[in-house]
Amino acid sequence: MLLMDEMDAAGWETAVLSGGPADGVRLRLSGRPSVLQVNHPCQAENAPDGMQIAALHIYRRDLKVKSEPLRYGFDGVSP
Repeated sequence: MLLMDEMDAAGWETAVLSGGPADGVRLRLSGRPSVLQVNHPCQAENAPDGMQIAALHIYRRDLKVKSEPLRYGFDGVSP
């Protein structure tokens, strides 16, 4: 298990999600991805065995933010 200082040295950064269902969630990530996908499980009635359904939420990196915490804003129009 890496300590926070070791994670920073390995390229990990803090980010925060803004808006949408995951508003305020903080996370650690590497590589500054342009898009994050948040999944939330749904309860399905009469679904075939093994089927899982999840709501999908898209967050896009705010390119104006150059330092930690990076900011990812909710994209409500993405499928």
